[in-house]
Amino acid sequence: MVRGMVRGMVRGMVKVKICGVTSPGDALVCMQAGADALGLNFVKSSPRCIDAARAREIMAVIPEHVVSVGVFVDMPADEILRLQQQTGFRCVQLHGAEPPSELQRFLPHAYKALRVRGPSAIAEAASFPGEHVLLDAFVPGAAGGTGATFDWRIAAEVARTRKLTLAGGLTPDNVAAAVAAVAPYCVDVASGVESAPGVKDLGKVRAFIAAAKGLQTASRSPMSQHES
Repeated sequence: MVRGMVRGMVRGMVKVKICGVTSPGDALVCMQAGADALGLNFVKSSPRCIDAARAREIMAVIPEHVVSVGVFVDMPADEILRLQQQTGFRCVQLHGAEPPSELQRFLPHAYKALRVRGPSAIAEAASFPGEHVLLDAFVPGAAGGTGATFDWRIAAEVARTRKLTLAGGLTPDNVAAAVAAVAPYCVDVASGVESAPGVKDLGKVRAFIAAAKGLQTASRSPMSQHES
């Protein structure tokens, strides 16, 4: 998330972004479960891609205190700005090969998503401006939403100096361990809480948010879920 975008969020607890929301109904499900942010995917190659008309329908049910994020891969800046004006999402996530200068155009309400190939991601993250950065797994030919993980030690190093959003293969079973290992500002999930690509599963969404935020139940803690 980004300075000025996090109004209404509870501080001191990891934030949760549910990405790839494709309908107003799924948006409501995620918000009722406690999501802090929702991602709207405008990447044509993604099974979670939506158009401007659907984005407006989703935005109509998102209140001010929930952060709305438009996700893009190498789309021209003018097209992103036009979509933002048409739909009203608050923040821009650049998830392609965009250079630091491209991100600068959208700050402060924007951040860069990087696909982690190895320790070089630490220096790469430092090369981008802004308060926030997102790290995702690298999978050849895919921009995100793959369900793959990466070495969390790299993410933990970046989280020491930046507000980090951790993505990549997170599920209700491993997100508590990820939060403990990395101490991110936010965790981001798409496929890990779906029954099918682009269809959110209420039970998985609730379990993910509870585990991420450490909202333990009497019978099972998030860590015990990871260890089972």
